[in-house]
Amino acid sequence: MALALARGWIAAGLVRADQLAAVDPVAAARDRFAANVSGATVADVSDATNTLDACEVIVVAVKPQQMTAALASGGFIDDDKLVVSIAAGVPLSALELSLAHGRLVRVMPNTPALVGQGASAFSLGRGTTDADGQLIERLFAAVGKAVRVDEKLLDAVTGLSGSGPAFVYLIIEALSDGGTLAGLPRDVATALAAQTVKGAAEMVLATGEHPGILKDRVASPGGTTIAGLAVLEDAGLRGILVRAVEAAARRATELGQK
Repeated sequence: MALALARGWIAAGLVRADQLAAVDPVAAARDRFAANVSGATVADVSDATNTLDACEVIVVAVKPQQMTAALASGGFIDDDKLVVSIAAGVPLSALELSLAHGRLVRVMPNTPALVGQGASAFSLGRGTTDADGQLIERLFAAVGKAVRVDEKLLDAVTGLSGSGPAFVYLIIEALSDGGTLAGLPRDVATALAAQTVKGAAEMVLATGEHPGILKDRVASPGGTTIAGLAVLEDAGLRGILVRAVEAAARRATELGQK
């Protein structure tokens, strides 16, 4: 996710590579970042203080299970730094307690930020300013869509847009399987499935109409689409997706509590 954001911000012209610094305890991760963001400063955690001293914004891009260890050396984070956490489930109150620092933002982005099509929601900590909020919106809107929400809603965001790309990839794979079963070459089936999902999503965003209305416009009486929709309804696809989002959101809350 850190790499996706860094590359997205560079592509959007918000920062140059030489204005970015990455600190990671894992050598392979440092090498991967350096290879993909040429010109950025990359360092081990032992040099975190020197590396991040000149940074105005620090993004803590770790898994929730790793947050405690990541913040254990948080003494290098001065009060004038804006700290952005993208760890699922970890509340602002826990971050404030760990860092003794109030200028915090919690963001839930997703990986399509890498191609400028991310969906992010953010919540501001008590020590932030209006300017901080505007900066975060600029940064994450540059790699997709960014919305501000109450922190209590961020676990729901995690279940929907944070985990959602994986659910959609599964749907694309299944559609491709169906096309292949019907006789299409695999590469053609996958390309058509992916473009179909992309186009349908763009229709929802561009028209602002309810997805049910757009669905009904495709389904002619007695036609092919309604026959397929009947199978999906019989299989409970709608309910399964609802439960998947609910389960992911619940898991985010559990991880934060740990």
